[in-house]
Amino acid sequence: MNEYPLSLVEKLSFVRYGGTLEEARAAQILLDELACAGGRGELMEFEVEAPVPGACEFSALAPCARTVPAIPYGMSGELDGAELNLYYAARGVEEDFAGMDDLSGTAVLLNALTLDAYKELVKRRAAAFITISGKYYDTPETASMYPRNLRPRFREEGVIPGLAICASDVTELLRCETSRVRLTLRQGETTRLSRNVLAVVPGAERPDESIVLTAHYDSVPLGTGSWDNATGAAALCAIYRYFVSHPARRTLRFVWCGSEEQGLLGSKAYIAQQEALIDQIKFCFNFDMCGTILGPNHIVVTGGDDLKHFIEQFCREQGYSAEFDVNVHSSDSAPFCDRGIPALGLSRETRTAEIHTRRDLMPPLGNRQLRENVDFAVRLIDRVANSVRMPVPCGMPDEMKEKLDKYFRRK
Repeated sequence: MNEYPLSLVEKLSFVRYGGTLEEARAAQILLDELACAGGRGELMEFEVEAPVPGACEFSALAPCARTVPAIPYGMSGELDGAELNLYYAARGVEEDFAGMDDLSGTAVLLNALTLDAYKELVKRRAAAFITISGKYYDTPETASMYPRNLRPRFREEGVIPGLAICASDVTELLRCETSRVRLTLRQGETTRLSRNVLAVVPGAERPDESIVLTAHYDSVPLGTGSWDNATGAAALCAIYRYFVSHPARRTLRFVWCGSEEQGLLGSKAYIAQQEALIDQIKFCFNFDMCGTILGPNHIVVTGGDDLKHFIEQFCREQGYSAEFDVNVHSSDSAPFCDRGIPALGLSRETRTAEIHTRRDLMPPLGNRQLRENVDFAVRLIDRVANSVRMPVPCGMPDEMKEKLDKYFRRK
């Protein structure tokens, strides 16, 4: 069996966080693959915000004194040894803050940093927020703690300094009823270059109608990002190898997106820079996490009933077993769907592997399973790209528009 897809996954399996030299190295690997396939790719650069690391310190003061390892939220401001009350808001909702209108002297501990919880903190002028990583038995290393940025949508509400600590440390802090802490967070802000890798296979008969195919190739700052998403990037390369030799009726636009893990920045930048093409794009296929040995195939349908019925029928025809989810795919297809472009997100999932941790490695992946995902995708793309009429029209039903509004935190 052709070992190509999995061998490329292995080649891409190193930390390649958006805006770093390692991401640039991965982009060059992809460009070389496209050239070897007889095609040609190009880079599309865009800027990403990046913190300049400084000090990040967490010390419990009372009743038990201890120092706890902490990691910062980039772009969240600074604290200079602030001594604060510590308050645990289990749900981060209004009821957790009854009678607490002024949190200017308080650091709030949250189980999860949701936008609603953050708005509550801004409204009450919280001095800092703290999130929890890992399980009660984890160390900071096994909890796969890594720096994250405070997303722009949150910063629109106001900037609150934030950091994260390990769940095992949080458990002990609350067990001894820690009430006072000292926090230090020093950091700067800069911008760096990230990049998308683009390739086009012109349509043989309808070059002015396009289908966009996306997969992100960046990773989080730890692990090798083999499953998430070297597999999707490699699958897209294998698909490109087929279509560069078998052009379809419609134009195929391949986009390997950078900086997806920082908030879909690559796909958003593509739309911003290629605005003139958006009306030509009639369909989107996205590949995010494929090829696990265990687990079912999974297809996310972002569109209406007609799209769901189409893909269900195609899977029956092909004998392809897959779970279906009619929803917004939390990946690079979402910004295209937000412009009314229907999309299918193709992946293969398993509960026996991990993403966004140092354990996202090669062992859970299999070449046969990755090839099956690729071969099915080629047949599906061929069906859509060569159809006399598009299987479904552009546009989103009202229910999906509401889901997109919630996903992009407009509601």
